[in-house]
Amino acid sequence: MILYYSPGACSLADHIALIEAGMKFDLAKVDLKTHKVVDGRSYLDINPKGYVPALQFDDGDVLTENIAILSYIADKYPALMAPGQFGRYRLLEMLSFISSEIHKSFAPLFNPATTEKDKAKAFDAIRKRFDFTAKRTEGPYLFGEHATVADAYLFVTLLWAEKNGIDIPKPLKTLAEHMRARPTVDIALKQEGLG
Repeated sequence: MILYYSPGACSLADHIALIEAGMKFDLAKVDLKTHKVVDGRSYLDINPKGYVPALQFDDGDVLTENIAILSYIADKYPALMAPGQFGRYRLLEMLSFISSEIHKSFAPLFNPATTEKDKAKAFDAIRKRFDFTAKRTEGPYLFGEHATVADAYLFVTLLWAEKNGIDIPKPLKTLAEHMRARPTVDIALKQEGLG
């Protein structure tokens, strides 16, 4: 398998989850401005959407989108699944919320042309979504005592918040501290040149 990533992008969640699951994979760094893989290939030939992540299997098949890739990893390594009878669906629910509400709210902050007024709106939206998530956090991690793939994805957005000076509610600060303490997170950050 090959994980196509860009340092610090949302693909970091997949990187962390793959290491957590003990899955064998190679990394291929993507320049998101030129859409080139570090070896010179066009990333658009791998993922025509042009953004990361993409997970390419040994047979050449490619899976994209964080929700799909993280769900695949959790299915292969159930320790990263949310607990309980509806664990799989609660996980999908949280992954969807992180993707469509939290992650999407950061978009204006990644655009240098965004006005200060629009940045302020984005900050407000992100804080509200973090507050909502914090109220539903069930322990040191989203679903209690054990990290899931959703924690890896949320952790990446918390890194973005930290970088942008956005206040993070206490339960999510605790979650970020627990994630940072995981050896797998340290490995992924170092491999991406972030640690």
